[in-house]
Amino acid sequence: MQVLQVQLEVRPDPAEVSRARRWARSRLACLGIGADEPLAETLLLLISELVTNAVVHTGCPAVLRMLFPGTETSEAGPVSDGTRMVRVEVADSSELPPAPRHARGDDTGGRGLELVDGLADRWGWQPEGSGKHIWCEVDRSQSRGAPLMSGILGQRVSNFTRVLT
Repeated sequence: MQVLQVQLEVRPDPAEVSRARRWARSRLACLGIGADEPLAETLLLLISELVTNAVVHTGCPAVLRMLFPGTETSEAGPVSDGTRMVRVEVADSSELPPAPRHARGDDTGGRGLELVDGLADRWGWQPEGSGKHIWCEVDRSQSRGAPLMSGILGQRVSNFTRVLT
């Protein structure tokens, strides 16, 4: 199976989060996924959270990757074979595993991995070189979209998994 992979190097600066979103939005548009579609909204929110975690909590450069299994490029543009998963990965050079927290009432942080847990169909992390990568997958056909966010904020991280290969 063909996998289209695109990646962006991210500097350890919180301003990079908006650059990563703009970059991802343009890549999604190239694949025919409009910015106002629920899938795009979900993926952009997941990217925001994962990139924010990488640059804020590690202080290290990171690499954002988006993988589209079953997508080939042709002269007419990208063509999908119907494979439904989109995978987002953020790799950094910190060995520390992600630390899910449960934010309280007025806390301004601590909800990122809860959002990832609520929006992604699957997510986890793996060691990579001297660091790690955190990944999540979203089913293209069943994207839940941003409207689900209000219900997610009260959920705890329930299916955090570490995948060892």
